[in-house]
Amino acid sequence: MSQPEITVLYFAAASTATGLTEQSVTLPASQYPLSSLSDFLVSLHPDVGLDKILQSSQWSVNAEMVDNVEEVTLKGGEEVAVICPVSGG
Repeated sequence: MSQPEITVLYFAAASTATGLTEQSVTLPASQYPLSSLSDFLVSLHPDVGLDKILQSSQWSVNAEMVDNVEEVTLKGGEEVAVICPVSGG
């Protein structure tokens, strides 16, 4: 059986740090907690400051904002977006 894959969408600072707007990511397990995705993405993009960006970001899964990352398990096929804080007036 192949490993599950998700699509990660990067916006704003996350896109600048990774140099990507979209990335297909193979999950390390068939049931992968969203709460672990941040560390996994940082391991794919080390030394670009992504860890600090993700600490203040929110997530959406399949265009639904996530309130509690502990309650979401990724199984493959999802579209996960990194939503960075926005400032402005």
